[in-house]
Amino acid sequence: MEWLRKLSAAIDYIENHLDGDISYDEAAKIACCSTFYFQRVFSYVAGVSLSEYIRRRKMTQAAFDLQRTGAKVIDIALKYGYASPTSFNRAFQSVHNITPAAARSIGNTFNAYPAIRFSVQVSGETAMSYHITQKQAMRMVGVRIALSEDMEENQRIIPKFWKSVLKSSLFSEICDLSHQSPERNIRR
Repeated sequence: MEWLRKLSAAIDYIENHLDGDISYDEAAKIACCSTFYFQRVFSYVAGVSLSEYIRRRKMTQAAFDLQRTGAKVIDIALKYGYASPTSFNRAFQSVHNITPAAARSIGNTFNAYPAIRFSVQVSGETAMSYHITQKQAMRMVGVRIALSEDMEENQRIIPKFWKSVLKSSLFSEICDLSHQSPERNIRR
């Protein structure tokens, strides 16, 4: 479970630097992997991109600060890494659905995103029946798209790609191919 401890240490680093600069490279170094791999693993395990997680956590802390302190909105924006009130206002509203100025009013509802914590669940204590069978040759068909090393870019590309595939005749052509016998001269 060493990898889990390292991933948790990387999350601790992020949490301890919400009001300062967060280096993806440093978080990855703590997790003992490349920055690219850390972002991929984080997105896979957490179900949200690393940048979105950080933005949500910063906006959660910013809402607490706005409610508990008399600090100016611009000071809180700067504390959490936003150079302009406009960008802070946009980020805050996207998380909380109200403006930072309105956050000071009593009775508003906020969206708090707690810090991620990882745990291990052990399974496999029960038997799973299986058997091995010999199958006839089969043809694999599909569509593909080149992906980027940037996970956030991929998260923008892939939905658009599938939307275009589903709108075109390509999807039904692939489905039709699934009911045919395999051939030796298949385009790859």
